[in-house]
Amino acid sequence: MKVAILDDYFDTLRTLPCFDKLRGHDVRVWTDHLQDVAGLAERLKDAEVLVLFRERTQIRAPLLEHLTKLRLISQRSVYPHIDIETCTRLGIIVSSSQHAGTPSYAAAELTWALVLAAARNLPRQILALKSGHWQDGVGTTLRGKTLGLYGYGRIAAEVARYGKAFGMKVLVWSREPTRRQAVSDGYESAPGKNEFFEQADVLSLHMRLVPATHGIVAAGDLARMKPTSILVNTSRAALIAPGALVNALKAGRPGMAAVDVFEHEPLSDPNHPLLRLPNVIATPHIGYVTREEYETQFADIFDQVVSYAAGKPTNVVNPAVLGHARSSRSQTSSTPKA
Repeated sequence: MKVAILDDYFDTLRTLPCFDKLRGHDVRVWTDHLQDVAGLAERLKDAEVLVLFRERTQIRAPLLEHLTKLRLISQRSVYPHIDIETCTRLGIIVSSSQHAGTPSYAAAELTWALVLAAARNLPRQILALKSGHWQDGVGTTLRGKTLGLYGYGRIAAEVARYGKAFGMKVLVWSREPTRRQAVSDGYESAPGKNEFFEQADVLSLHMRLVPATHGIVAAGDLARMKPTSILVNTSRAALIAPGALVNALKAGRPGMAAVDVFEHEPLSDPNHPLLRLPNVIATPHIGYVTREEYETQFADIFDQVVSYAAGKPTNVVNPAVLGHARSSRSQTSSTPKA
């Protein structure tokens, strides 16, 4: 089959062991980012299988209508960037493993890196030293402080363990079933949402972005935070109401933010409001960008391609398509191509 892989910025996938799973298929890897519909339609006109890097490219109806040979979209995790209804109507299978049992250690590690960087203001200290100045400001110690986790899934559970190892009190606010799990794991459940935002010294967001969680953190929630507190977001920017975080940081509650995600990505505007604030540490959505995490994720993604080629699609998120899915035809080559 003709397989197209989008947005592999650093041409990493071909260097991973899991890439060998695509041996025998005609594979094209694209290392740039393109969102223009006409350009993507031309690029993908012969693709039978489309492999995605999470949510880097939007796959909507205007594009899908042009991709007459496309039979399968294979990816991992949630899929707000894919028009599932149109895929189903056109007979395109969407396979996406939800990896519920495999914690993203990479994302948890980056979350903790941002916590430490914000608490000790490492970017400013590094910049000062490189500019010929010795020390710039005073940091804060994490031991004895309260780590608030909004959401308690596979990543938050790892972050909770890091917090405990650093001597922090871990406080959780989430849906009732996961709060019970947090308590069972030895952590505290906040008595209410207001108290959660008021008590946390470091507050980290760990929720999937679904319609119910869009803007779940409102301006009023942020206003309850301490002027010494740190808000960390390695999940999704849209969990916070539009404009609320910038306004809150300007008002001094919370005192600092460390973010890895933005509403529109990739972000290339150095004048973005968050990037212009002195009390913000920002990274370019690198929570999952490690070789080990890529191997874990794309082993699943490529397995979905192999299963589809064998006539047994797996992890189908639009099962209604199975009765009228576009037929598959195999086009093989001796080795994957780039």
